[in-house]
Amino acid sequence: MSPSSLSTAGVLLITVPLVAFGGMSLLSFLMKDVPGYLDNPVRRGLWRAGHAHAGVLVLFALVAMLYVDQAALPEALKGLTRTLLVAAPILMPLGFFLSVVRPGDTKPSRLIWLVPAGGVCLAAGTLTLGIGLL
Repeated sequence: MSPSSLSTAGVLLITVPLVAFGGMSLLSFLMKDVPGYLDNPVRRGLWRAGHAHAGVLVLFALVAMLYVDQAALPEALKGLTRTLLVAAPILMPLGFFLSVVRPGDTKPSRLIWLVPAGGVCLAAGTLTLGIGLL
C-alpha cells in the first residue's frame, strides 16, 4: 500500500471509535428517554440514518483504499479518488445529524443537502476507481 493510502486508512480507522461513540449516544437517548429524540420521529430517523451511513461508509472506504493503488490511474486521480471516498462518510452523516440539530426540529434544514453531496462524492469516487481497475 502506498503511504498516501496508508495514511488515509489510518484516518478512517481513527473514525471508527467515533462512530461507536455515536452509537452509544443514540442508545443512551433510548435508555434515558431524552426529550427531543424519542418524541421526534424526524430527528430520530435522521440520526439513525446518519449513524448507519457513517459506519457502513467508513468500512467501505477502508476496503476501497486497498484497491486505489492497484488502479491504472494517474497519481493525481488516485489522490482525488481517495479524497472522494473519504468525503462520503463525512458529508453524508453530517447532513443527517446537522439538519436536525435542535430537539424541536420537525423538518430538516438546508444542511440536508450535505447528504446528496456526499452521495455524489461516493458515486464519483467509486466510478473512477472502478474504471481504473478495469
